[in-house]
Amino acid sequence: MKRFNKAPTDSGEGQPTTAGDHGNEAVPRGPECKCGLNLMKLMGVFLVLVMGFSGLFSVSVVLRDPPLDVLWTVVEARNLDHRVRKAILPEDDLARPVQVPKDKFLGDILPTGFDEKSCLSRYQSLLYRQGVPRKASPHLISKLRSYEALHKKCGPYTALYNKTVEDLKLGRYSSTSDCKYLVWISFSGLGNRILTLASAFLYALLTERVLLVDPGNDIPDLFCEPFPDVSWLLPLDFPLTNQFNGFNQKSRESYGNLLKSSNSLGNLTGSAPQPYVYLHLVHDYDDHDKLFFCDQDQSYLQKIPWLVMKTDNYFIPSLFLIHSFEQELHNLFPDKETVFHLLGRYLFHPTNSVWGLISRYYEAYLSKADVKVGIQIRVFDTETGPFKHVLDQILSCTIKEGILPQINEQEPVVNPSGKRKTVSVLMTSLSSGYFEEVRDLYWEHPTVTGDVIEVYQPSHEGHQQTEKQNHNRKAWAEMYLLSLTDKLVTSSWSTFGYVAQGLGNLKPWILYKPENRTAPDPPCRRAMSMEPCFHAPPFYDCKLRRGVDTGALVPHVKHCEDMSWGLKLVEQYTEL
Repeated sequence: MKRFNKAPTDSGEGQPTTAGDHGNEAVPRGPECKCGLNLMKLMGVFLVLVMGFSGLFSVSVVLRDPPLDVLWTVVEARNLDHRVRKAILPEDDLARPVQVPKDKFLGDILPTGFDEKSCLSRYQSLLYRQGVPRKASPHLISKLRSYEALHKKCGPYTALYNKTVEDLKLGRYSSTSDCKYLVWISFSGLGNRILTLASAFLYALLTERVLLVDPGNDIPDLFCEPFPDVSWLLPLDFPLTNQFNGFNQKSRESYGNLLKSSNSLGNLTGSAPQPYVYLHLVHDYDDHDKLFFCDQDQSYLQKIPWLVMKTDNYFIPSLFLIHSFEQELHNLFPDKETVFHLLGRYLFHPTNSVWGLISRYYEAYLSKADVKVGIQIRVFDTETGPFKHVLDQILSCTIKEGILPQINEQEPVVNPSGKRKTVSVLMTSLSSGYFEEVRDLYWEHPTVTGDVIEVYQPSHEGHQQTEKQNHNRKAWAEMYLLSLTDKLVTSSWSTFGYVAQGLGNLKPWILYKPENRTAPDPPCRRAMSMEPCFHAPPFYDCKLRRGVDTGALVPHVKHCEDMSWGLKLVEQYTEL
């Protein structure tokens, strides 16, 4: 794609000039007169001095303040050289903005006490985001500071942690423990893991538990430590780690199976309490597992010192339907659609290696654009694309919604009526085909507005490779880059897009899921909120003990735009 960059002017006008050599200039002399000889000499000396001072003054002015067009030429040349050098930085170098964030703690949501160089993204990311950031409630800020103190007191290898782990090793239940824990098992793709980590953390906040994160293959490589002083990573010698892969819906340690074997919650409550309980909240969970979302079951789980959770769902919407959590959640999040945005900005800071990928790409391809557009494409098809119906849908959505301008197929060149805008389009997909088609379309035809459209795609991995470290680095970098755009188009059902829209405080246009390989009409719609969708919610009224539409119980939990049975948080409900 041809890029249109402003070239430095080279007119040669306004170049600094050197002062003349006044010692060689002839001084006009009148007819000699004896009586006026001394006077004439004095006048000559005076004129030479005046002219000398004038020359010196001119030189000083030129050197101090060169003409504006010369200065602009120099700045343009420096900027061009700066852009070129940033684009070819080695991978372990970072593109560092010169500015210092005015509010690097994001309105006090971020803690102090970190070595800033160890995680540059924690404080630099604010420089890359547009618009006014969403503010956290005072109650959420206070809750986060309280949690950090609890984590420092009970985190890995503290005396209280060591004592509780020893009880666990011995299979012993201790009701006097000062610390209770929620262990999150690393499971599923990266987008799912980010959403489930946020869900687990909110549940830990609500139940005053310490969140410990299974590092899996790549968590330390992707994310900085979010809590000061003590790590959030589960120690490698944790006694249950070898069982993580085997935990599933049939595990006898699961809460659902404990209920089945006891026949009722009353019988389970009356029996000897467990040292730990496994929470199976994966999409294949059954009705007994889903009782996790009931108040009376939460009362029992509150007594268990260790909860071990495996999930691939963003289950936060259903936490808002648990009566005992309702008031606390309202105090934490008066604006319901900011839950993931605020938790995500607090928890998920790219490591320096990933931040290098993000900052270099942003500076090279996005930073100079007047408008930045993100298009996230996820195709749920057994065959590899690209597919024409998907391309047609992308173009139909972006052009009909005014996200991208129409092309002019009649004229080879179109002059803009006003200031020409540069629009940078960032596309993410496992296939390069959609990027190539959109890029070529705007290369081969001018736009009706005269705007310049630049189209980029950072990677095209072919297929999802969750187990590969470098694949996940790129995936995390691309989610983050999408979150830095001004307008965002996402694909239905995609957790990749959910993460981008939530971090970016963006209400995306959602591409409807195609059926029978036909482009939907309409092709897309605007999201009600930036919150992710809970794909597998329970449909059960815990009080009445019968099935119910959980998307119709409260005004702020409604069905998703892209998945009719899913649930999402909204601030103001708009009829689908």
